[in-house]
Amino acid sequence: MARIIGVEVPPNKRIDVALRYIYGLGPTNSKIILTKANIDPAIRAKDLTEQQLSQIVHAIQDGKYVIEGDLRREIGMNLKRLQGIKCYRGVRHLRGLPVRGQRTQTNARTRKGPRKTVGVVRNPGAKTGIH
Repeated sequence: MARIIGVEVPPNKRIDVALRYIYGLGPTNSKIILTKANIDPAIRAKDLTEQQLSQIVHAIQDGKYVIEGDLRREIGMNLKRLQGIKCYRGVRHLRGLPVRGQRTQTNARTRKGPRKTVGVVRNPGAKTGIH
């Protein structure tokens, strides 16, 4: 497997698809990077030479892309900032509810988690109403 910036990319995929396995790089950015590095997007990841791999790494680093751990840290810090100032979005993130205005009376099960049913605790000596 080819390693690009500490990420194992699948060897049998085309390099334009394989670059998407790096967190923060999508289809558009992978094509831009390959254009800067003068590499054919149709070539398979396992067929890349060391020189081509280094060209890709340089194109990523020179392009000032925020990827992998730095991007995850930045997103986490943004969420912590929103939660810290107690704005509406931050509170919604904190409570695990939809953030972007979706309805929650029905649906939103993915974000809210499984249903929490409210049970009734009965007194064992109480009459049931059935005679």
